[in-house]
Amino acid sequence: MDIKVYNAKGKADETATVSDRLFAAPMNADLVWQVATSQMSNQRQVLAHAKTRSEVRGGGKKPWRQKGTGRARHGSIRSPIWIGGGAAHGPSKDVNFSKTITKIAARKALAVVLSARVRDGHLRVVDALAVSTGKTKDAAALIASHTKGFDGYRAGGRVLVVLPGGSDDAPTVRAFANLPEVTTIRAQDLNALTVLAFPFVLTTAGALAAAEKTFSLKS
Repeated sequence: MDIKVYNAKGKADETATVSDRLFAAPMNADLVWQVATSQMSNQRQVLAHAKTRSEVRGGGKKPWRQKGTGRARHGSIRSPIWIGGGAAHGPSKDVNFSKTITKIAARKALAVVLSARVRDGHLRVVDALAVSTGKTKDAAALIASHTKGFDGYRAGGRVLVVLPGGSDDAPTVRAFANLPEVTTIRAQDLNALTVLAFPFVLTTAGALAAAEKTFSLKS
């Protein structure tokens, strides 16, 4: 399929040919949900942890003898029913939330999400995204000029800038780094969850070619 390429003035002077498998895939909400939730699970940090009775310090000695005191029998002051004792069913840092995602499923989900952005008019290919000066004001002006034609875009909306991933991208990444609503990513690092997090995508023909080379789907 052919996709329009816009210049800084918002005019489509030329077109770029892209893969139908990557940018014209039919909607598959179930697949996207499975891949996105798996990615979120794999990114989850397990921090909450409550000590069990075996991890709480102290309690090695029996509090009092078994019989003859008139009190209930106890074996340790670190029992869960004691103040300062271990937790019986608290959260554990040993829980594993990771899930397995096949490479084919991840690539198909990415194709579905990118295709949805193209159909909605929320993915725009521009002739240039490089900010050679590395200055934030130049990056802000570039974003402002390229987002005027987005359907439903409002100032401050979240924009994902997809770069080709070359060694000369460093000044551009630095220029966009101070814009809180903009995030840059290499075309080789694209994934369904990241694209879902940004309603609008800006990229170049070179970045699309790099993405096709990395995520090409066999028929």
